[in-house]
Amino acid sequence: MPRTVHIIGAGLAGLSAAVRLATPDHRVVVHEATAFAGGRCRSYHDASVGMTIDNGNHLLLSGNHAALEFLRTIGSEHRLIGPAAAEFPFLDLKSRARWTLRLDDGRLPLWIFDSGRRVPGTRALDYVAMAIEPLLLAALNIDPPQGSASLAAAVFRETLAAGGRACRPLIARDGLAPTLIEPALDYLRGRGVQIRLEHQLRAMRFEGGRVAALDFGDETVALSEADAVILAVPPYAAASLVPGLTVPNEFRAIVNAHFRFAPPVAQPPILGIINATTQWIFAFPGRLSVTISAGDALLDTPREQLARAIWAEVAQAAEPGAAAADLPADLPPWQIVRERRATFAATAEQDKRRPGARTAWRNLVLAGDWTNTGLPATIEGAIRSGNRAAAFVSQMQPYSDP
Repeated sequence: MPRTVHIIGAGLAGLSAAVRLATPDHRVVVHEATAFAGGRCRSYHDASVGMTIDNGNHLLLSGNHAALEFLRTIGSEHRLIGPAAAEFPFLDLKSRARWTLRLDDGRLPLWIFDSGRRVPGTRALDYVAMAIEPLLLAALNIDPPQGSASLAAAVFRETLAAGGRACRPLIARDGLAPTLIEPALDYLRGRGVQIRLEHQLRAMRFEGGRVAALDFGDETVALSEADAVILAVPPYAAASLVPGLTVPNEFRAIVNAHFRFAPPVAQPPILGIINATTQWIFAFPGRLSVTISAGDALLDTPREQLARAIWAEVAQAAEPGAAAADLPADLPPWQIVRERRATFAATAEQDKRRPGARTAWRNLVLAGDWTNTGLPATIEGAIRSGNRAAAFVSQMQPYSDP
């Protein structure tokens, strides 16, 4: 009989583990506390803007190998769009200077020595610190000087240091759910994986060095000696379920703004903004979206005040020569999404609190971007953690008393 693997949590970590384990050797059941899969990576219809929006704007890079392999497996890699090369347009809202970073395909960052490809007014010697700050802020979700040096080094090593082939930006043009979540659910259901939404794990019963039972409140599931559990929930939920588990306990916010307005024709799919509250502007069909990392200072700003301030910056960011009607001063239908605990705080101290996948219980494995993946809390990190958890489960041997 195949072992049963219970995956607790249907975010990207849990889904990627399920995709890896959806083989005849395993019977997989995914339990999700909420009514939807995807966790932070989801889409939903919002009445304020009258259209489907993403919970947040997530950017992938062509060097995110685990994420791209996940998309190839579930058959949705074609839903990502991006430029043919590693290009990042930027606007300094204070000086009005515009430029585009274009990275060479090779590993040596020769573009640093080309004045036409650097940030205006910078020199080759001081360029590295200035060039990577927007990328590090987005990846770490913390001001880079406060962040973990090892996590910053990991981001640099896998992106800029790897050359342009690893840095081509990719976005889910049709939304996160149609690209990452719905195809994964279809893939899993087509292989007999059971998806149980609104099925919250209340407690685990531990006996003899293993998880013996799962308590869902109205149902208790006993585990055989061969069965396994992958716990892919947020860190604070994991800490409440696993005795003595050390997890990150400080978090940083991300603020997203969505505006129902068709982007001007000249609007790039992704635009970085310097010297402004706005950090990145994403152009999607029928809407413009803004992402602000490390957004804790904006959590208490009145919503409409924040929406108007962001929209004013979006309007200023229109390409020169764009018609005034393309981005009017009046606020279009909008929505502000503030995620107070979007990611763990990527400091050195919090990084040390990240547990590995293995636990003290032989049939319990952890997954999530907050576990010790070596990366910040990103899509790539979440999927790698799910892959790693699945690999550990596949290697488990049934235990029997001597």
